[in-house]
Amino acid sequence: MSEGLWLWLTLLAIGSTTIMTRGSFILAGEKGRLPPALQRALRYAPAAALSALVMPDLLLDGGAFDPLNPKLAAGGVVILVALRSRNPWLPFILGMAMLLLLRKGFGW
Repeated sequence: MSEGLWLWLTLLAIGSTTIMTRGSFILAGEKGRLPPALQRALRYAPAAALSALVMPDLLLDGGAFDPLNPKLAAGGVVILVALRSRNPWLPFILGMAMLLLLRKGFGW
């Protein structure tokens, strides 16, 4: 088969899978309720997904673990400021300032 046909078949398979998985909850209605324990566990899914994306970038520098990584220090500053302050911009500003200071100021 040609490459164009495989592309269209792949897009059709992905689209139908998406429609079936999302549509199954609509069609099931009230009968398709998740157990309460699973509903409670799924509340933490966004935080888990975000940490799975961010943590490797904070811990690795150049593909290897580096405990003196400027990104890790800036991430620590962000966590500390976010725990202390309710201002949503302050962790961002101080974390970026720390990262720039460590990268440019100390020559890391």
